[in-house]
Amino acid sequence: MILKEVDNTSTAVEFLDVARELYRNDKYWVCPLDKDIEAIFDPKKNNFHTHGTCTRWVLKSNDGKLIGRIAAFINENKAYQPKQATGGIGFFESIDNKEAATLLFDTAKNWLSERGMKAMDGPINFGENDSFWGLLIEGFTTPSYGMNYHHSYYKKLFEDYGFTVLYEQITNHLEVKKPFPERFTKIAQWVANKPGYTFRHLEVGKLEQFAKDFAEIYNDAWQNFENFVPLETQGILESFNKMKTVMDEKLIWFAYINEEPASVIVIIPDANQMIKSFNGKLGLIEKLKFLYYRWKGVNRMRAVVMGTKKPFQKLGLESALFIKLKEYVIPMNQYEELELSWVGDFNDKMLSIHEATGATLGKKHATLRKLF
Repeated sequence: MILKEVDNTSTAVEFLDVARELYRNDKYWVCPLDKDIEAIFDPKKNNFHTHGTCTRWVLKSNDGKLIGRIAAFINENKAYQPKQATGGIGFFESIDNKEAATLLFDTAKNWLSERGMKAMDGPINFGENDSFWGLLIEGFTTPSYGMNYHHSYYKKLFEDYGFTVLYEQITNHLEVKKPFPERFTKIAQWVANKPGYTFRHLEVGKLEQFAKDFAEIYNDAWQNFENFVPLETQGILESFNKMKTVMDEKLIWFAYINEEPASVIVIIPDANQMIKSFNGKLGLIEKLKFLYYRWKGVNRMRAVVMGTKKPFQKLGLESALFIKLKEYVIPMNQYEELELSWVGDFNDKMLSIHEATGATLGKKHATLRKLF
């Protein structure tokens, strides 16, 4: 086998082509856009490079066939939060061969060890955890945009190398046209009408203010979770701007109590339904097709994130946000499914909200750790 570090245009293209080769005959896989993957490894497009470092490799068979890839990275903001210094691996792909997988894992491990790391988590992203995060272990169906999809044998490759599950990530599915449970609806309507409670959808013309409100809510809601790192308003604004191509501002809702930002839900139309035929490319023809598909509309949405400030939890704000969404979505007669992704198995409160809506299990991913 031949292992090469990605250090030029040719190897960067091969890194992208590995996935196309391995999933060539998989009817469920949707090729991520090449530009999205490349942006992660571009210091000019990914601000994680200001507080971290990364590299990647491509694996070929002796006859030159693409058979695997892996990336390794160190996020200085998070690496030293666990008991041991911990780096990350991601974008792992491999044929069903223990020797090939071990070579890839060993290469990443050695690179991380040389830089002081004592463990590695994976598969994760050199970026926020809303995309390309976790190993798919259940629900091998068509993924939504940004969600990892893997061959079912990957789980054994990770386990055989000594990875153990750090936490599972639950994705639930909600049938849009199915009525909410009666109790859920009563609570939601009562909350929506309470004095001092207001609900607003995002407005593209006021992105900066909504990014600020999002940061305020998110950083309060998630502060007590392990390895939490506060989000900066500028980073959120960049994410909102990136979403513009698929964003429907009436799918992103904020709740305010006496004008204080209190709760938020961010939902986007599933772009994977638009790009499935692109095979990762985004040339002129694909851009024209994308505009057409966006105009035509898709029938699935993905909830990227939800959060409520701690003082306002258990007040039913999330229920009211879902009602506001449904008031907009149902008359459109377009969307059929909402994917609620993903929620860590440690987040009992959010999983309870999913259950209260009547959502059912769709997928499970796992974030794993290998101690050196």
